[in-house]
This record gives sequence, structure tokens and C-alpha cells, in this order.
Amino acid sequence: MSLTQWILNVGLLAWVLLRNIGARPVTRSTFAVPLLIVGVAAVAFLRGVPTAGDDVTLELAGVGAGVAAGALATAFTRMSLRRGRLTLRAGAAFAAVWVAVIGGRVAFAEWATHSGARAVGEFSMRHHITGADAWTAACVLMALAMVLTRTALTAAVAGHVRRRHSLGGQATAVPREATAVFAGRS
Repeated sequence: MSLTQWILNVGLLAWVLLRNIGARPVTRSTFAVPLLIVGVAAVAFLRGVPTAGDDVTLELAGVGAGVAAGALATAFTRMSLRRGRLTLRAGAAFAAVWVAVIGGRVAFAEWATHSGARAVGEFSMRHHITGADAWTAACVLMALAMVLTRTALTAAVAGHVRRRHSLGGQATAVPREATAVFAGRS
């Protein structure tokens, strides 16, 4: 991993944690900033995504892992509506998901470029993965999918909390309710 990649990963982790840990008001920037960052990252890092062999399968696995991690991170948040203002609260479990995902990605990249290079190369050959660019694309797609999923699910929970409040229901959404919303129940 290059110094630039280290800085990007550590910077992303710091940004996510500083922006989300504790109680934060839900504003337009809650949704706009992550979408802007994902857009910029996609343009910067997803040039010429490899599609030969089973590269697409690897990349889709990265997307799937990102969706799962984004959903898990969202499940560890609480949203409330008080005096007409939505507030999002995240704590240690939310932070642990992000640390595990970004830390895991960094650890894999370091291992794959050093002591695990041979194992990754052999695995890639056996599974028709064309090389490092496919692995990089899968990791970038995982990160983007995690941020997009977290943003989309947070928006869905915010809408659910607002609708529930406007119908005279309780004003707090918890992960159990969020799971019901995403499964089509309310």
C-alpha cells in the first residue's frame, strides 16, 4: 500500500468517526457530503475497472460486503425527533464496525503486497482473477457501497421517523424498527 492509500484510509476513518460519533443533527449535509465524497472517489479510483475472468465476481463480492457493512453500521445508530429536529446518535459499536472494515481492508492490502503476495497470486490464478487492479477495484467498490448504503439507510430511517411522528407515533427509531422498515414492515 502506498503512503497515499494509507493517508486516504486513515483520513476516511477519522472523518467518519469525527462526523458521526455522539449526537449529531440530521441536516442536508448528513446526506450530501457522503454522496459528494463517493462521487469524487468513484471518478478518481474507478478508472478502467477490470472485467476479464472472474474479476466482476470479485468486485460484486466487494459491493456485497460493503452493503452488509453499511447496513450493520446503520443498525448501530439511533435516530430521534425532538422539537421537530432529527438527531442521529452513534457510539462504540458503530465505530467498531468502521474500524474493523477499514482496518481489515488495510491489513489485507498490506498482507497482499508483502508476505501474502504469493497466496493472493495463487488464489487469483485458481479463481481467474486477473490481478491487483481487480482486488483494488473490489476494495474501492466495497468502501463506496458501505458509504452509499449507510447514507441510503439513514435517509430511510429519517423518513420513517418523520412519518411515524407525523402520525402521532413514538418519535424514536431504534435498530429493530429500522430492520422492520428495510424488510418492508412498519
